[in-house]
Amino acid sequence: MKEKNPSVSIIIPCYNEEQFIGKCLDSILSQDYPKEKLEILIVDGRSKDRTREIVQNYCKQYSFVKLLDNPEKFTPSGLNIGIKNAQGEIIIRMDAHAEYNNDYIRKCVENLEEHKVDNVGGIIKTIPSKNTLVAKAIALCLSHPFGTGNSYFRIGSKEPQLVDTVFGGCYRREVFDRIGLFNEKMIRSQDIEFNLRLRDKAGKILLVPDIVSYYYSQSTLLGFLKHNFLDGIWVTYPLKSGIQSFSWRHLTPLFFLLVLGITFLFSFVSWFFLLLFIIVVSWYLTLIIYFSFKIAKREKNIGLLFAMPIVFFCRHFGYGLGSLWGLIKIFLNNGREKTKGS
Repeated sequence: MKEKNPSVSIIIPCYNEEQFIGKCLDSILSQDYPKEKLEILIVDGRSKDRTREIVQNYCKQYSFVKLLDNPEKFTPSGLNIGIKNAQGEIIIRMDAHAEYNNDYIRKCVENLEEHKVDNVGGIIKTIPSKNTLVAKAIALCLSHPFGTGNSYFRIGSKEPQLVDTVFGGCYRREVFDRIGLFNEKMIRSQDIEFNLRLRDKAGKILLVPDIVSYYYSQSTLLGFLKHNFLDGIWVTYPLKSGIQSFSWRHLTPLFFLLVLGITFLFSFVSWFFLLLFIIVVSWYLTLIIYFSFKIAKREKNIGLLFAMPIVFFCRHFGYGLGSLWGLIKIFLNNGREKTKGS
């Protein structure tokens, strides 16, 4: 007979998270799961702020909270260090930039056992990291289908369903023996790539809507644009190594950008392409204004009518440009390799 409350290892990779790590740990320590069954591993990438000091204070108070060192700094190496040091039967990845409902761990474990799946996750409610119009608009963008597509862990779901990926993830330890660890070449999107490998081996990933976490979004347009650009790069650039790190929905911004660019270039020599370009731009502007109006009306904030179009634009074009740059980097690197080999 299986134990009702199996031991759980929480793995939190982090770097320079002094603003959020305390809130994250407090939410984990408030869980209704038995504390004697918990192990919390914070894997720090040698932060330059007060993150390590804050974590060390928690380690002094709670024997099951441990600080591990991640000399490579990047998330996938931090996750793998955590997995290798974890003692739990169940491994849950958590994010230092998030807070969790007090039943998060219990519901993850219960659903993992009940539904006989390989990975369980919930929905994230994106909240502004600052009390500004831009920060609020960014959080709303990341919770809206026009900003994230059919990413159910972001936009929500009415009932449990099988999906291609989830935020964080709750796994049995044996999954990593069967699938392998996180790919350390994947500086970003390593969870998407891992879950693709998991599904290729007939693994099942379950999204449960009453498992809830709260994620602090970017607070500035420049930071948001940069974040999306980097995410876009790591959708396409791993193809250089034969690694697929995306589902087809992740390529939508790239396809849109290519259509826009091609119709614009050919519009100088063809009335047909000029008309097509005008139709594409008009269609996009209509959608962006329509959704911005609906959000502003729902939130009763006229400022969002002006902020949302800019934020949506940063989301779509930042991600699309990043994906395009990832492809260009592959082409440039292949060219250099051929030159060296000739």
